[in-house]
Amino acid sequence: MTTVHNFEAHAIDGRPVSLMEYHDRVLLIVNTASRCGFTPQLAGLEALWQRYRARGLVVVGFPCNQFGGQEPGSEQQIQDFCSTRYGVTFPLMSKIEVNGAHAHPLYKWLCAQAPGLLGSKSIKWNFTKFLVGRDGRPIRRYAPTESPDGLEADIEKALG
Repeated sequence: MTTVHNFEAHAIDGRPVSLMEYHDRVLLIVNTASRCGFTPQLAGLEALWQRYRARGLVVVGFPCNQFGGQEPGSEQQIQDFCSTRYGVTFPLMSKIEVNGAHAHPLYKWLCAQAPGLLGSKSIKWNFTKFLVGRDGRPIRRYAPTESPDGLEADIEKALG
């Protein structure tokens, strides 16, 4: 059976990352953008990472420029913006596509496993969030409008 641990990505510095590195961790996977109305959620995501990482939560950001061109920068520009403006220290990956023919395989799988509203298999906008259990299986998908602090009860439950 496929789990999130079967996928690979590239860290924002270009280093290959096997998601097996996060085996036995709870993941919050988010497609991010630096010029979006939801960008201030980066602070809330960082707060979740700081609050729960010792218990096994890993927030993983995947920058994406597919929605309104709201992530046009290079990986270095994205990294600098996120760390300087919002104090982001959680793992950021290289920019990817989350929809369409060139969507990252992880996102194709996540969307199939945890469809959105009315069974939609596509990502509607930046800051769609997926909570993934320690077993590597998606627990829940959250709309971009769902603020990070609204996820705490589900995170607590997933952490056990």
